[in-house]
Amino acid sequence: MSKKPRQAIALSYDGASAPSLTAKGDDELAETILAIAREYEVPIYENAELVRLLARLELGDAIPEALYRTIAEIIAFAWHLKGKCPAGFDPDAERDVSPPLPLLSGPAD
Repeated sequence: MSKKPRQAIALSYDGASAPSLTAKGDDELAETILAIAREYEVPIYENAELVRLLARLELGDAIPEALYRTIAEIIAFAWHLKGKCPAGFDPDAERDVSPPLPLLSGPAD
């Protein structure tokens, strides 16, 4: 049995500017926001602390710069789940994901 959320927020992202807050609500309104997301098959990410931070914004406000990376990772994962990718991104291209420096180092032999 899952506990009902007390707060929910919704963000929109057009790819041209920072994501912005499009909906926020507590209790019954939070349930409505989630129901609409489910109806339109929008992936739902649960993080109470992030919701509390974003709920401080006014509707239409862009997310704060300090949260860009966090929100970008969530959006990227949501797009991946939906089979989407940003314009100009080639998902089949080989990527060099090796770190530029060693992750662990010890005394030289």
